Amino acid sequence: MAATALGVTCGTILGLYALWSGGEWLLNRLVYENRSFAIQTIDVETDGVISADQLRRWSKVKIGANLLSLDLAQVRRDLEMAPVIKHVSLERILPATLRIRVSEREPIAQVNMPRPNGDGLEFAVFHVDAEGYVLLPLDPRQRAIPLQGYRSELPLLSGISFSELQPGRSMDSPQLAAALGLIQEFASCPLAGLVELKRIDVSMPQVLVATTDEGSEITFSLNDFDRQLRRWHVVHQECARFQQRIASLDLAVNENTPLRLQEASVLPPEAPKSAKPSRQRRKHV
Repeated sequence: MAATALGVTCGTILGLYALWSGGEWLLNRLVYENRSFAIQTIDVETDGVISADQLRRWSKVKIGANLLSLDLAQVRRDLEMAPVIKHVSLERILPATLRIRVSEREPIAQVNMPRPNGDGLEFAVFHVDAEGYVLLPLDPRQRAIPLQGYRSELPLLSGISFSELQPGRSMDSPQLAAALGLIQEFASCPLAGLVELKRIDVSMPQVLVATTDEGSEITFSLNDFDRQLRRWHVVHQECARFQQRIASLDLAVNENTPLRLQEASVLPPEAPKSAKPSRQRRKHV
C-alpha cells in the first residue's frame, strides 16, 4: 500500500511537471516565439518637442522583438528615466504594433548658473517646469522642432543657489513657486502681447522683482497675481497714452503705488512681439 501510494504520488508529480513543461513549450512556440507577433511598427506620439527617433532609442524596444513578451513596465521605466518626460502610456496593438504616448515636461523658465572652466567662467543652463522640476536643455539633435521655432527665450530666474539645481528633482521654495505662478498668470493676461518678462529675482523675502524687455522693474507680492497684473496693465496703458514707459512700479504696495517713469523717446523702437507656438500632440510612426 505504501509503495502504491508513493507510486501514485510520484506519477502525479511527474504528470503535473510534464503538463507544465508542455504548456510552457506550447506557450513559447505559439506566442512568445511566434513571428506573427514580432514588432513591425512603433507608433510614437508626444505632446512636446522630442523627436520620435529619440523616444524610440530611450524605449530600447527593437523592431522584431516579440510584442507579447515585451515588459511594458520596464519600457515605461526606461522612458521616464529622462527627466524631460513626465508620463508614458504603452499599448499593445495586435498583431505587431507597439503604441507609445508621451507627455513631456514643458519648461517655462530657465536658470543660468556660472561655473568655472579652464579659461574662466561659463554658464550652465537649467530649465524649470511649472512644478519646479529641474531639467537639462535638450540636445538640438534630440528635438523634432528647432529651438528657434518653438521657444527660444524663457524668463530667467535669478537668486537661486546652485545646490537647489538637481536635474530630475523639484525645487521646494515658496519664492520659486510664486515666480512660476507669476509666469503662468502673465502668459494669459493682456500684457503678454505688449511686454515680455525677461528676468524674475527671487532672492528678496516676500516679493518678486521682474524685469521686462522694456527695462521696467515691476515688484510683486507673492499672491493675488491676477489683481496685480490688472493694475500693471492699467498703468502701462496710461503711460503709453502719454508716450512714456515705466521705469519701476511696486505692485506689492496696495495704496499709493510707487511709480517711476522714463521717457519712451530715449529708448529704441519697440519690436513687435512674436506669438509663441502652442504645444500640440505630434504623431510619428
